[in-house]
Amino acid sequence: MIEAKVGNRIKDLRNKLGISQEELGFRSGVHRTYIASLEVGKRNISIATLEKIVIALEVTLSEFFDF
Repeated sequence: MIEAKVGNRIKDLRNKLGISQEELGFRSGVHRTYIASLEVGKRNISIATLEKIVIALEVTLSEFFDF
């Protein structure tokens, strides 16, 4: 369940920025296919990777988890 919530949050914030999965991957240093897997809730995310993505999404961790 948490995987889906985190994935949906990544997708929502990425869409609000108007960027593609590829652009988010470039900004965060995380491969696009991994981001795609996260967004559909198929992968667990490490704290270190979450930090990279949150920074790339231009939000704080507390803003990220405000869902």
